[in-house]
Amino acid sequence: MSFRRSRSLFVALLLTPLLMPGATGAPSPALQGLLKQIFVDKAFDTTFPPEGEWLDEGAGYTVLEKSSDVPDAQDLIRYSTASGAREVLVAARSLIPDGQKKPLTIEGYQLSKDKQRLLVFTNTKPVWRQHTRGDYWVFDFRTKALTKLGGEGEASTMQFAKFSPDSSAVAYVRANNLYVQNLANFKVRQLTRDGSHTIINGTSDWVYEEELNLRDGFRWSPEGKRIAFWHFDSSGVGEYPLIDYTDSVYPTIRMIPYPKAGTTNSAASVEVVDVVSGKTKSMEVPGDPRNNYIARMEWAGNPREIVIEQLNRLQNTARLFIGEVSSGKTRQIFEDRDKAWVDVNEIRPLGESFVWLSERDGWRHAYLVHRDGAEPTLLTPGSFDVIRLDAVSEKQEAIYFSASPENATQSYLYRAKLDAGGRAPARLTPVSEPGSHFYNISPDGEWATHWYSRFNDPWRFELIQVQDGRPVHTLGDSEEIRKKVQPLLENRSEFFHVSIGNGVTLDGWMIRPKNFDPARKYPVLVHVYGEPAAQTVLDGWSGRTELFHRALAQDGYIIVSFDNRGTPAPKGREWRKVIYGSIGPLATEEQTKAIKTLCAERPYLDADRIAVWGWSGGGTDTLNLMFRSPNVYKAGMAVAPVPDQRLYDTIYQERYMGLPQDNAEGYKRGSAINFADGLKGHLLLVHGTGDDNVHFQGSQMLINKLVECGKQFSFMEYPNRTHAISEGPGTTIHLYTLLASFLEENVPAEAVTK
Repeated sequence: MSFRRSRSLFVALLLTPLLMPGATGAPSPALQGLLKQIFVDKAFDTTFPPEGEWLDEGAGYTVLEKSSDVPDAQDLIRYSTASGAREVLVAARSLIPDGQKKPLTIEGYQLSKDKQRLLVFTNTKPVWRQHTRGDYWVFDFRTKALTKLGGEGEASTMQFAKFSPDSSAVAYVRANNLYVQNLANFKVRQLTRDGSHTIINGTSDWVYEEELNLRDGFRWSPEGKRIAFWHFDSSGVGEYPLIDYTDSVYPTIRMIPYPKAGTTNSAASVEVVDVVSGKTKSMEVPGDPRNNYIARMEWAGNPREIVIEQLNRLQNTARLFIGEVSSGKTRQIFEDRDKAWVDVNEIRPLGESFVWLSERDGWRHAYLVHRDGAEPTLLTPGSFDVIRLDAVSEKQEAIYFSASPENATQSYLYRAKLDAGGRAPARLTPVSEPGSHFYNISPDGEWATHWYSRFNDPWRFELIQVQDGRPVHTLGDSEEIRKKVQPLLENRSEFFHVSIGNGVTLDGWMIRPKNFDPARKYPVLVHVYGEPAAQTVLDGWSGRTELFHRALAQDGYIIVSFDNRGTPAPKGREWRKVIYGSIGPLATEEQTKAIKTLCAERPYLDADRIAVWGWSGGGTDTLNLMFRSPNVYKAGMAVAPVPDQRLYDTIYQERYMGLPQDNAEGYKRGSAINFADGLKGHLLLVHGTGDDNVHFQGSQMLINKLVECGKQFSFMEYPNRTHAISEGPGTTIHLYTLLASFLEENVPAEAVTK
């Protein structure tokens, strides 16, 4: 159903020049053709190289490649890193189960440590956005036998299977219980028995999976005799219903435990089970398990101890504990605090210590945390942020990390030695390669797979020597796509800075039409995100989203984007955390100042034809901009927004806003729904009814509010689609056609005057 402004009223008032809405329906033929190329034909999609696994500390690696003799199948290939020599480890024909004609479809794989068996994940089905379940098979290199694991269990119900360190068994999760299967006789032992809708063993609940990136919830001990695992009790957690109206005569309902801000969390604990006796020991982590998070857990380099990272409910205090598995006793070795929030750290052992990222001196730096509780050792001195920790090499006594001290839109590889003595880290990415760089470094620190791109230059992939960045082999072939996309890249683009007052300068980018004429006035589309989870202003290739913007530029629009304060740019702690307790108002203020300043500085930007769009947090900020700066933005397209912050999950929302009970005014001031009465322009609201992340409920509540305020708007719901709004034939092209049509209709590329 669509709600649109009455055009007869506009006609009656045409006494002065006025922008007229264009035709409804499909966008212009040229734009429609480009959208088809991008989203249907996928003509400009990057061909990524197959994901691989390092072997022998980096001497070799494995990848999946198209089979030479079995149609629509893949062989597992081993490459020598230094020479490039190629060897077929497992041919597709070896993965054809008895009685079947086709080989298994490999959706994930793992080699045993002794390299005598291959574990294959196949026949998968989604659980929610990141979780999947499927079947696991083992191929034995010695006997050539292919065996399905899981005993008599139902198909497509297994998760996270992995070999024991001694290669003798496989552990996995099924129906929220943990199992281990012996590979000598294939007997299955069930290690936990209390798994249910609300009791979870060896995996995670929804909010841990989404916000703490925890999926695989168990860890084999180094010698393979025990398994440490997360245990969740989600009883008492509110459940959100996903209603399916379309797949049967009567609607069906699926309930997902989902803790909204300020409500009850799951109780999380760490358990250790003996795989032979089945005896379980609980680790004694202090504090209320429903009001603290077990963010990370790993074995501490030996079979006797576990290291546990705990966050308090407000996420402003992180503690590291060493747990003794025989007694369950724990002792704290480190604590990190922040007045706002502390970011989650991966546990990275380095000898008897651990590498930890902290903002304690105002920059995100790497520190060495010691078991004896001594003062942490700073590893990355300087006035810059570590963007991410890429690798820790005990052999080289060094850490590898990404940073960009001079340009917050880019990222490069650096190395810091443990014995640097205060010396600045060394940049390893060649200065001749500006842009965004990502590295998968081998365990020995000698080699890396290297992906890099720029805003105007699609991804390149290569194998390099880490120490000098020298390419050894090209991975994949991106040249064909690079040639195809060149016509769209003829649209002029630039990165710029815009000063918005009080000493604040924002990064931004701009894409201009192909035949740009500075004497003309162009309509502007702002792409916004604006929240702490992501940047939009990055000097890297962003795929179809960027191509969508390029297509709109071909249609006569100038596209811009800004990163306001509070986005995760590597500009220091104060930049990122200035928004604590007040997400929404600052982004609105700074985004509005940025576009107004830019329009004043560049007369070819038409300040009377400004539109804005965004997805998820960007959809939320689109609403904020339309409601709070209604005289600036003439149209907005909000996809899957969070209109009321009380409706989003505990971990994300409370990390940046605190508890609603403690910050009621901040939640009220930050929620766009409370400012809906300010709407003046044209609003398109889009949401998938099956969104298990940002719930459809929020858009329903906003619709009620807009109706109450007498505001007309357009609305599109996509039945059963998730937060990605990509499921089902035709969905993606339908959505982007809708966005393009709405833009053309309400902020036309050419102003029509009468």
